[in-house]
Amino acid sequence: MKLIIRQLGIQPYEEIWHKMQAFTDKRDEHTDDEIWLVQHSPVFTQGSAGKPEHLLNPTNIPVVQSDRGGQITYHGEGQQIMYVLLDIKRLKAEGKEISVRELVTALEQSVVKTLAEYGIEGYPKADAPGVYVEGKKICSLGLRIRKGCSFHGLALNINMDLTPFKYINPCGYAGLEMCQVSELIHRKDLSCDEISPKLVTHFTSILGYNSEQIINK
Repeated sequence: MKLIIRQLGIQPYEEIWHKMQAFTDKRDEHTDDEIWLVQHSPVFTQGSAGKPEHLLNPTNIPVVQSDRGGQITYHGEGQQIMYVLLDIKRLKAEGKEISVRELVTALEQSVVKTLAEYGIEGYPKADAPGVYVEGKKICSLGLRIRKGCSFHGLALNINMDLTPFKYINPCGYAGLEMCQVSELIHRKDLSCDEISPKLVTHFTSILGYNSEQIINK
């Protein structure tokens, strides 16, 4: 099967979320897997286990109750989001032994390897999904599995306004500081368009896709 990569630009969160739900509900055993690369207009999203007390300071930024895993986080322009719409059951049948935990690990390692290209040492935490740099969080992660298929994915802070993270307990952790790639490497010109191909390359390599299977649209 092919893997379709879609660059979607800047899109409202709810619109893309509902498109992911529809894609997953309609897909069958012949549907190609897809990766959606997108940035969102400013929005707070609450995961399925989200607690309202983690929104510390209500603002005019909308809050959306999502069906992904995890607690509250913030999305905004300058944050690269990679949504992974994969048929996990089929991947197993093709010999790509992947569980949900292994998919989480693949997402985390794709970020770790991307950061390493910039001389940044990122690392995951066993008890708190995502990627961290020197105790600060640089990438959040949340998934939903439906009919043996995944949607949602990761959000990597590239070059954005981090201020809204101060209005929440990011991912439910009080006092957790956030960071981003542009500040760590002192590059004000860094863009999501530069980072996203590296993320995709590492992720698809970890899962064992070859270049002939990957189609950019």
